[in-house]
Amino acid sequence: TTVTNVKPAGKSKIIAALLGIFLGQWGVHNFYLGYTGKAVAQLLLSIFGYILLFVVVGFFMVAAAGIWGLIEGIMILSGSINTDANGNPLRD
Repeated sequence: TTVTNVKPAGKSKIIAALLGIFLGQWGVHNFYLGYTGKAVAQLLLSIFGYILLFVVVGFFMVAAAGIWGLIEGIMILSGSINTDANGNPLRD
């Protein structure tokens, strides 16, 4: 038998975008796409932001993580981010 390289079906662009828009503050869309470094950074920013929420700086950390996720969700929808961490194109 002959073994052929079969490319896996790409991750869903719509799912990635919705995860970014609604759960992006926690880095869920980046975990989904395989960008674990960015995902962990967003997750930690949110966690420490909520811990420090009683101090003014915590509010800005939480807001920054939320805006970051929202922007990336929009970028996924617009096609600016169009591959996963392995370089596979996102499918519609």
